[in-house]
Amino acid sequence: MPARHKLLSLWLLLSGITFFAGLFCAAWLESQIQPTGNLRIVIWGASLASGLLVFLLGLILEVRLMRPLRHLQVQVARMAANPDAKDDYPPEGWLATLQPDLNHLRQGWRQDRGLLTDARIQGAKDAARIRQELEALLQVLKLPLLLCDQHQRLLLFNPAAEELFAGNPALGLGRRLQELLPAPSLIDALQNLPKDGSARQLLLPHRNRWYLCDLRRVIASQGEALLMLEDTTERQQSDTRWRKPLSTLLPALRGHAANLATAGELLSNGGTTAELNQRLQLAMQEDSQALSSLINELAKLLEALHLDQGQLTDTWSNDLWQALTPSLTQLEISLTPIGIPLWLKADTPSLLGLLQRVLLLLTEVTGKKAFEAEIQLGNNRVYLDLIWQGQPLHLKQLKEWGELPLANEEISPRLGDILRRHSSDWWSLADADQNFARLRIPLPAATRVYPPLPTIEARPEFHDFSIADLPPPTSELGQLALNQLELVVFDTETTGLELRKGDKVISIGACRIVNGRLLAQEVFDQKVNPGRSIPPASTKIHGLVDADVEKSPPMSVVLPRFREFVGNGVLVAHNAAFDLLAVTLEGAETGVEFTMPVLDTLLLSRGLDKNLEGHGLDALAKRFQLTFPPNTRHTALGDARVTAELLLALLPRLEARGINTLQAALELQASLMQSKTS
Repeated sequence: MPARHKLLSLWLLLSGITFFAGLFCAAWLESQIQPTGNLRIVIWGASLASGLLVFLLGLILEVRLMRPLRHLQVQVARMAANPDAKDDYPPEGWLATLQPDLNHLRQGWRQDRGLLTDARIQGAKDAARIRQELEALLQVLKLPLLLCDQHQRLLLFNPAAEELFAGNPALGLGRRLQELLPAPSLIDALQNLPKDGSARQLLLPHRNRWYLCDLRRVIASQGEALLMLEDTTERQQSDTRWRKPLSTLLPALRGHAANLATAGELLSNGGTTAELNQRLQLAMQEDSQALSSLINELAKLLEALHLDQGQLTDTWSNDLWQALTPSLTQLEISLTPIGIPLWLKADTPSLLGLLQRVLLLLTEVTGKKAFEAEIQLGNNRVYLDLIWQGQPLHLKQLKEWGELPLANEEISPRLGDILRRHSSDWWSLADADQNFARLRIPLPAATRVYPPLPTIEARPEFHDFSIADLPPPTSELGQLALNQLELVVFDTETTGLELRKGDKVISIGACRIVNGRLLAQEVFDQKVNPGRSIPPASTKIHGLVDADVEKSPPMSVVLPRFREFVGNGVLVAHNAAFDLLAVTLEGAETGVEFTMPVLDTLLLSRGLDKNLEGHGLDALAKRFQLTFPPNTRHTALGDARVTAELLLALLPRLEARGINTLQAALELQASLMQSKTS
């Protein structure tokens, strides 16, 4: 029971005892003395005055001292968490004289913090500029890039890496690299990187593709390593296509060449009979024919290698037109895409050059400046059509264009070479209405069907070099400082509160705190199909109905993914006993275990403010001025975010009381649980 309730009970009990004692005393004196007049009034007044005095004294203490003390405690707790906290509990009653001192403390704190902030900003100007340049470079770098510290914790990743590992819950600042790329060869290579910064390369499998990983140690660092990944699947497949026939051709070429050399040497030395000369000449003729045939095969193989479509990449037609527009605008040529966009396989740079050159030629021949472009799906091919108003081109004209170079350089490929690289040709035809004509270029079709995913918005944080200063990962988590832990704050929504009687999880939300920072995009948010209906009483709380979760995966699928997201982090929840029970009960069915330590913000708040009432999430959010974004209360992710902000507000107050480590926080929780059960 909180101390205020004890004091209130003691006050009311003392007031009641005193009042009834006075009442009994007055009644006894009444029976013994039998007073009359003023004496009777004095006896009754004196007997009851003590009870009334105790009651009034307690009321005055409550109004003038106890309530102001509680309000002051709330205000000081707010200031400890945030010196800019709203001042809506000014000192009152007998503590009103503390207002100037409290204002002085708050103002001094704010000024000191402002000076520190200004100094930090002033000293970090160059670092900020370098960081902005680094971020700009990382945004445009197309190859996935990862930077990890000596303990293989991620310090940095670029948007290309985020796209490569999209949907992988192991991607995040501070996460272990072996969770993201679980390849023993990679970990071994990282541990044995040369200190001079020279590169090491190895092939890594990921999602049925092969990536060439370039690793190198960052010179003049604390053991950080840089990883760059390049998709080499197509290259390897292309190598396979030509290495095997080449390995067959070369020995045969060497054999026939050796035979010719031997026969020629015998003939040149003389001393042979006419019959032997005839046989040698016949053998040389056969070897020459075979050698000529093999050389033709080799030439075809080299040409096929040059035109290998394994080097072509998937291209979205709208991206092709968008890339072509700037150069055409400078030439005052208008190109309007029509029809449905499609995927095609192309060597995009050379195809763009071809289209630009052809449109210039079309402008010269037709006199038109406005064209249309259409992509149509054929039989295993995609037809790229350039359309203009007028007559089709003659075949002779197209053959002449095929011999034209792409640019005015000696090594520039011809337009026909680019067509052959795409195993293509071109022809011109008239539309059915005979008013429009088109130049048709068939191109290889890609296997992809759906439009490209929208561009991933850049994360507010995708690098944090201070992670490298954290202690090494260790099994002795209890000795780590609270602000150095990787914390995963989570919340669940369920079909009801009776988990042991069949209620199930319908939503899990979680966010991550690393190095004392709440990472905005490091979140887990997944609805769950509970396999049973959601009662209307529960719907009134979280707003979820059966239709919201019927297409969601079951807990057997969601829970392993959530466990991957947690990784080596410490779990945090508000009233953690309920949420932990929700996941562990179903974890027992799916074989997923949660054996890591768990912090409970409800217990931590009670430990800090034993004399204050209200430790629910809404009450604490109001106390520390934390806000739920609209429509996020009683959503798993919304509650988890506010719980994370609450924990960050409690951490400085825990440290002020000497509770600096995970072990100390767990002991505080345990003591509260023990006192509650005793």
